[in-house]
Amino acid sequence: MDLERILFTQGFGSRRQCRALVADGRVSIAGSLCTDAAIDIASDALASFEFQVDGATWRYREKAYLVLNKPPGYECSRDPQHHLSIFHLLPLPLTERGVQCVGRLDQDTTGLLLLSDDGAFVHAFTSPKRKVAKMYLATTRHPLDDAQLCALRNGVLLHGESQPIAAVSAKQRDERELELSVLEGKYHQVKRMVAAAGNRVEKLHRERIGGFGLPDDLAEGQWRWLDDADLTMLRQS
Repeated sequence: MDLERILFTQGFGSRRQCRALVADGRVSIAGSLCTDAAIDIASDALASFEFQVDGATWRYREKAYLVLNKPPGYECSRDPQHHLSIFHLLPLPLTERGVQCVGRLDQDTTGLLLLSDDGAFVHAFTSPKRKVAKMYLATTRHPLDDAQLCALRNGVLLHGESQPIAAVSAKQRDERELELSVLEGKYHQVKRMVAAAGNRVEKLHRERIGGFGLPDDLAEGQWRWLDDADLTMLRQS
């Protein structure tokens, strides 16, 4: 694959813009300035191929898999209505290559958010048929009690739904801290479930999807690439 196409697939603009990046001396390979956009990189070398644009190092990735620690006050939309988009937190090449949220979090909900430009990956972790558990930590307005926990475990009927929805698990961590795991991703689901059980969510934080937990060293508002080990954990129930 030639350098121009590599830059194009990695989100650095149109083919013409990518040629201009090289012509303007903004692209380096292994620390050396590259002025030939037609230079070819062997297919078997792409997996480990690194390049620099304006001094920042990038590695070629056929598909993008990211984790973001979402802060409050951001919408999971490219066309936000009332707050900044979470895409403001990502480098431009990632948004240009078309990464999308793997399920949305409300603007006031924080924590684990996956993003990818791999449609099959997005579908696998958003389709209710796949039954991937998502674990949340909810801070409630009122103290939790056994009746509320039992209702969540046994199923609560939400407005507009024909069948009760039960949590995979509902555990009390503190007087007003609830650990809740659900399979579905319905609109405001956790907040609505807690309300149907007789309480109210004041804060909501997603901690885990499948077997993958939000990394402890990932600060709020920061992102990183998912590696093979992360992807393996995600697929664990």
